[in-house]
Amino acid sequence: MATFLYRVGRFAFRRRRLVVMLWIVVLAVVGIGSASVSGKSSDQFTIPGTQSQKALDLLDKEFPQASASGATARVVFEAPDGQTLTSGANKTEVESLIADLKKAPQVANVSDPYTSRLISRDGTITYAQVTYEVAQAEVTAEARDALHAVADKGEKAGLAVSLGGNAVNEKEGANAGELIGLAVAAVALVITFGSLLAAGLPLLTALLGVFIAILSITVATAIWDMTSSASTLALMLGLAVAIDYALFIVSRYRGEIREGHEPEDACGRALGTAGSAVVFAGLTVVIALAGLSVVGIRLLSDLGLAAAFAVVVAVVVALTLLPAVLGFAGMRIMKGGLKTKRMRALERGEGESMGVRWAQLVIRRPWRALLVSVAVLGVLAIPALSMRLGMPDDSTAPAGSTQRLAYDTLSKGFGPGYNGPLTVVVDARHSKDPKAAAEETATVLGKLPDVVSVSPAVFNASGDVALIRAVPKSSPSSKETVDLVGEIRDTTAPAVLKAADAEVVVTGTTALNIDVSDKLGAALVPYLLVVVGLALLLLLLVFRSVLVPLKATLGFLLSVVATLGVLVAVFQWGWLKDVFGVDTTAPIVSVMPIFMIGVVFGLAMDYQVFLVTRMREEHVHGAEPTEAVVAGFRHGARVVTAAAIIMISVFAGFLLADAALIKSIGLGLASAVLFDAFVVRMTIVPAVMALLGRRAWALPQWLDRILPNVDVEGEKLRHVLDGPTTTTGPGGEVRPGSDQDRPLAPARWGRD
Repeated sequence: MATFLYRVGRFAFRRRRLVVMLWIVVLAVVGIGSASVSGKSSDQFTIPGTQSQKALDLLDKEFPQASASGATARVVFEAPDGQTLTSGANKTEVESLIADLKKAPQVANVSDPYTSRLISRDGTITYAQVTYEVAQAEVTAEARDALHAVADKGEKAGLAVSLGGNAVNEKEGANAGELIGLAVAAVALVITFGSLLAAGLPLLTALLGVFIAILSITVATAIWDMTSSASTLALMLGLAVAIDYALFIVSRYRGEIREGHEPEDACGRALGTAGSAVVFAGLTVVIALAGLSVVGIRLLSDLGLAAAFAVVVAVVVALTLLPAVLGFAGMRIMKGGLKTKRMRALERGEGESMGVRWAQLVIRRPWRALLVSVAVLGVLAIPALSMRLGMPDDSTAPAGSTQRLAYDTLSKGFGPGYNGPLTVVVDARHSKDPKAAAEETATVLGKLPDVVSVSPAVFNASGDVALIRAVPKSSPSSKETVDLVGEIRDTTAPAVLKAADAEVVVTGTTALNIDVSDKLGAALVPYLLVVVGLALLLLLLVFRSVLVPLKATLGFLLSVVATLGVLVAVFQWGWLKDVFGVDTTAPIVSVMPIFMIGVVFGLAMDYQVFLVTRMREEHVHGAEPTEAVVAGFRHGARVVTAAAIIMISVFAGFLLADAALIKSIGLGLASAVLFDAFVVRMTIVPAVMALLGRRAWALPQWLDRILPNVDVEGEKLRHVLDGPTTTTGPGGEVRPGSDQDRPLAPARWGRD
């Protein structure tokens, strides 16, 4: 691979105009394509095989007049202070607004609060439930405009009108998170390179790659509807890894030039060494992200595949476009008037960098560094023991949004349970008396302590399937409601089945969210085993060691549990919630732990590959274990530190988003990178490597014969380029170069 990438780097460097032109054409094609399609996005959670989804499928068949899987909206009305909605002009206005709702596009049914008596005890609050003929992803802009028009009309009449439900789909306001992250990344790059040109190239290529990835995802939405968060997360991850990958290659390129190589040859060597590490680091990230699709939940598949595609684009851009841009920069990339005296001294080999001094400190006291680091991460992980999973609803909507106002108003007038009523389906198709079965179910439900009200049963056309709405006392995301659903399924349903030969199942948004959380929780460990197992095999190929991949994985697990502890403390317990802009506490979004494991494992292995491959490179050249660790830090610590700061900045910028899911992912990924890069990779790794000594690189002979040598460090490439050399083996013996170690003729794939 190193030899192939060496040729790719030289070709792109030499034929830079052609390569840049091809990428501009690709950008133009996907740009035109994205402008000409009308994509669909959906935040609806569906999970095949669960009781709630099975019930929804049955309702779609038995109640075709109002699809159970159709979009819904709640229009909440509140009277002005000192007035009610039960009579007079306010009642007339509400009835007029409900009539307008019934005429709106795609509306299948609108409940009449006066007929169903859905009015608060003091007569000040009521609401109408709107059911659409189509799913959330298919609700048109005209239908949403009609919904907002009703709210505006009610506001003008003096009523307080707010909208809830998945049909509202109010867009987030723009925020400056991405720009702030880019600004910090730019500063980190300038400090790292001491040159505006060298700092600008990674940003330039990364932005172009991210634009292509996002535009391509937009084109893909013309084929299938995707979750609305897919593009945001692809942007977040694609931007972070693209800058990092370009940073590693540019840094190695400058290092090769300092060693006296011509720019074209230096570019080839940089791709053959750092480029190989980029390929394997990117492949690890892609495996972890694409593996999310095996969980069987469409939301996770969308998030994982979109982000994985953005990473693939970032890798390809780093291996092709970046060398071409380096060709245009030439030797100017070595010039920089922003270098400090210390930076210039380090370039001349005078003194040691802070990273080297830190590695030497850790190596002198490895046990102390290891125990303190593990203790810190362990303490941070303690809140994770209390983690509860849930799905986002209107209670987690941004403060001041119409969804949040609707949720709070409905809770004030009726209780929090009205925001998430349970749909209980009585399947009496095999019962002798369906009506009696439905009545028995309603009676039992009414006796449950956490049920506020039970509506009369509504039957299908054939009279053998009934719908009963049960309203809990507690909020949809509360533990009490979760327990209530479990009690209905485990106690009420079997009792009815035994007495009336009818199956009772619970569905609706609340029950579906509970099922999603349960399945995600159950899939966490199997996913971890599968993805980590595949990545371990990949790392085994890269490092040709058993202990190094195991150490890397255990360190990753430490950083993950510490990050989950931080998320629980902030989003569930409310610690420092004002600092991070968290409006209300809630269970951790169900997709967060499993998604974070996939993403963070890939990113953690990035730093492992970039830092430890240089240690292995020095070890292969005969350096003592501790010398190899220090040398790895000498060449890689500054770049890895800059890369980590860039990723943390990009992820932390998404804390300015309004959506709770994006905000939690931003904090989670930023914390995970902080812990993994600076505590695990920069502290625990050198400590463990020092304690293991030569045993860190031990590999059984039988396994050594089986594993192919991928040569990530470019050792074979160096032998081929520099001719026969003598190397020092692990035992100190001198090994002559092979007859095959002859200079590689430059690949002339094109003319200048």
